[in-house]
Amino acid sequence: MPDEFDFSAMLRQAQALQEKLQQLQSEAAEKTVEAQSGGGMVRVVVDGAMRVRKIEIDSAIAATADKAMMEDLIVVAVNDGLRRAQELVAQEMGKLGPLAGMNLPGIFGGGRG
Repeated sequence: MPDEFDFSAMLRQAQALQEKLQQLQSEAAEKTVEAQSGGGMVRVVVDGAMRVRKIEIDSAIAATADKAMMEDLIVVAVNDGLRRAQELVAQEMGKLGPLAGMNLPGIFGGGRG
């Protein structure tokens, strides 16, 4: 029958897609983005697995001993870094072609979009 569904072919395609997705996850996890706040007083590096890899605080802000301002600048920089990392992951997902438009929450550790 020409209209017969080839389940094994579908499984092979799904497996190939899963392997490609895992490869993209690994590649994205190795890439980093940088964000900053306070005119560069706080800089943050975040990877594609949504892990903060580095936080740098300029000595000028540390010297002021303004704890509340430093905390606020860290929060702003980290949130911007996470947003940029999510954009990086979205770009990587675009490499999957038709799946690029799918919303797969949590697939790279970032549950929200």
